[in-house]
Amino acid sequence: MTLLVSFALLYSVCVLTITYNTVASIASAPPSAANVCMLQISFHPGFVAKGDFVIGGIFPLHYNQEMPDINNTYRPPPVKCNGFDPRAFRWAQTMRLAVEEINHSEELLPNYTLGYKIFDSCAYPLTGQRAALAVLNGLSEDDSPMCSGASPLLAVIGESGSAQSIVVSRILQPFRIPMISYFSSCACFSDRRKFPTFFRVIPNDDYQVKAIAQLLVRFNWTWVGLVRGDHEYGRFAVQGLLRELHGTKVCVAYQEMIPLLYNRQRALEIIQVMQSSLAKVVVVFSAEGEMTPFLEDYMMKNITGIQWVASEAWVTASVFTGSEYYPYMGGTIGFGIRKGHIPQLSEYLPTVNPHIYPDNLLVKELWEALYGCSPSLSSGSQLPPCSGQESLLEQHSAYMNTSSPRVAYNVYKAVYAIAHSLHNLLLCQPGSGPFQNNSCASSNNIQPWQLQYYLQEVTFNIAGEEVNFDLKGDSIPYYDIINWQRGTGGNIEFVNVGLFDGTKPAGEELVIQEDRIIWAGHQSEVPESVCSASCYPGSRKAVRHGEPVCCFDCVPCDSGKISNQTNSVECTFCPEDFWSNKDRTACIPKKVEFLAYDSLGIALTVTSVVGACLTIAVFAVFFYHKNTAIVRVNNSELSFFILVALTLCFLCSLVFVGEPTSWSCMLRHTAFSITFSLCLSCILGKTLVVLAAFTAARPGDNIMKWLGPKQQRFIIFSCTQVQVVICAAWLIDAPPFPSRNTQYQRSKIILECSVGSSLAFWCVLGYIGLQACLCFVLAFLARKLPGNFNEAKFITFSMLIFCAVWLAFIPAYISSPGNYADAVESFAILASSFGLLFCLFSPKCYIILLKPEKNTKQHLMAKDKK
Repeated sequence: MTLLVSFALLYSVCVLTITYNTVASIASAPPSAANVCMLQISFHPGFVAKGDFVIGGIFPLHYNQEMPDINNTYRPPPVKCNGFDPRAFRWAQTMRLAVEEINHSEELLPNYTLGYKIFDSCAYPLTGQRAALAVLNGLSEDDSPMCSGASPLLAVIGESGSAQSIVVSRILQPFRIPMISYFSSCACFSDRRKFPTFFRVIPNDDYQVKAIAQLLVRFNWTWVGLVRGDHEYGRFAVQGLLRELHGTKVCVAYQEMIPLLYNRQRALEIIQVMQSSLAKVVVVFSAEGEMTPFLEDYMMKNITGIQWVASEAWVTASVFTGSEYYPYMGGTIGFGIRKGHIPQLSEYLPTVNPHIYPDNLLVKELWEALYGCSPSLSSGSQLPPCSGQESLLEQHSAYMNTSSPRVAYNVYKAVYAIAHSLHNLLLCQPGSGPFQNNSCASSNNIQPWQLQYYLQEVTFNIAGEEVNFDLKGDSIPYYDIINWQRGTGGNIEFVNVGLFDGTKPAGEELVIQEDRIIWAGHQSEVPESVCSASCYPGSRKAVRHGEPVCCFDCVPCDSGKISNQTNSVECTFCPEDFWSNKDRTACIPKKVEFLAYDSLGIALTVTSVVGACLTIAVFAVFFYHKNTAIVRVNNSELSFFILVALTLCFLCSLVFVGEPTSWSCMLRHTAFSITFSLCLSCILGKTLVVLAAFTAARPGDNIMKWLGPKQQRFIIFSCTQVQVVICAAWLIDAPPFPSRNTQYQRSKIILECSVGSSLAFWCVLGYIGLQACLCFVLAFLARKLPGNFNEAKFITFSMLIFCAVWLAFIPAYISSPGNYADAVESFAILASSFGLLFCLFSPKCYIILLKPEKNTKQHLMAKDKK
């Protein structure tokens, strides 16, 4: 299809060439005297009425076109319009009713009448252009072959679709003829540089896309599909919606476009995308004409479960109210134009019938669409003839539905806006006018641009609603929220379930009565439309690589982190003394652990007490038999010192059980180190005595005088004093203290005693080890000395056990955390103490209690018999 339009604005002659069934010439004078030439177009007007002032009306009385085949071998036939739209025909009749009411009014335009010319745009830019050119002509094509005089056309009511309005507005601009649209909501019209003469009584689409974005966010529909028509209305609406959705949680699954010239194959591809997508909510910016064949193909596929969100262009289209649409389209929600009230419309519409207008082709098509019969026998129609008894009834809702006029009400307001503007223009007093030199417009030669000034300033009330235009030609942004519900007869009814008031503060514009909404599939619960299921508390969203942010995986929070909200982006760390619960939804206090009086603590305590009791029992046995040979021979004083020290060693392990405190931490290591040092010092003294005793038995030896009781006490005191000095320095410089260990196991707080100074701690253990090694070496040297009871053997074995225990203690202690470290140290104390007790004293107790006959000096001093 080729369309070539060339405007030449000259002072007296203009030529417009259209290579598509129309060839016309337009002569245009400057704006002060705009001339409109006669267009040589074969175009039949819908309705024409003469008046003092003429306004035009362009309506999509058909919603489909049949484009001719063009092969450049013959003159192309005209475009054929198909699919009569009774709803748009009602809009045209509303314009006629408004004009007739104004002409009969004594208050508005008294002594003047309005005329009109109404043409069909066929809901297509090309035919809309043809209608615009036709409305610029005189009332008859025979009026004049050349341009002469000023145009009687002052304003145009139209168009419906934004694509058609763009074409019409650009054609009217050279003549500065204002245009008021009743249904073109494209945001592009707010640009006064491109559309300086455009006004509209429908809100700007910027408000509609804002309302739809708020609707999607409110119902948490985060994965939606977008379908639009192939025109500026759809393109600008989708751009605006994407802009509004930026920064929200809503993502677009796909964008599809319905061809302007409907293509069934392309439509089926779009339907396949919709069917296969996870997006169950589809937002559609399209006109009624494109949606009608599209929905027919959609229903043929028997697809259900789609929640439709409709734009104002088709949400109240009566063509979709049939019962056959409900299983597939029921529950549709969208934003409709504010409804109004037109008092005389229901009485006026039935007056348009073939009896009154027998020669009007549009009235004939209306009858054919409503009754399926032809009112004229000479029309060549394939339909059967009508009986003549047909009358318009309420069931013809596509035409007769006047209960809640919306677009028709916009048409009604547009006509009254022109009338009030004209009325104000005619009331102008010379010398106080708005034009050059305070002049007024001449009532005999009103120019369209003069009327536009008053249109920009007009303010009036109609049915309780204030009507005016802002500087961009836009009207007050207000929408009704429409829900498609099943009526009593099974048909679809448009139920008002809320509103959007663009004049309110941000966040307060949308008001919805959710309990009144019926959703897709006749459900009462809000449908879900998400790419990924919500991540419950305890997990976070992990965006999939290369996919929109709405498509994600749910990853459980790591230990120590929580998320207490649905769809958390990240998990948060718990405070230091808290840890995540099992579900990772809350922070709970960490479990505090220490070597408590539980099974392990009780076992160590009992063992410690038993060891101490056994040591006391041995002490009692020795004290009772202190005068016997075995006690006296083995240096009773040192034996009693050792038993006292071992008792203290056993009791030292009790300090390791229970919650650590400052005193218990300092006492743990110092008490056990000093008591063990005392014990080993005593054993060292005993070993030296044994070694000296057997050595002194040789002639000439006088060594025993250096190891008398005083010297033994000095050795014990001196060796123990070294350990006391080390411990004192330790406590003064860096004493042990209770600490909270959260590093080993982050889910727990382990109460333990920090050694304060590691150097001091290992010095203490090193000194004990030094003493043990010295005892072991000396005892080992004396192991083969004569006598039935050579105590050096038992000292050797006891030191061997002692050293083995503490050598094993070092790696075990280092690798054991918290309470286990305390348990290891306590176990080492008990094991070494029991080793010393049994190795040193069990043989003596055996002789004292079970073999008293051997408890003699002669037996003990006798040599072993092999």
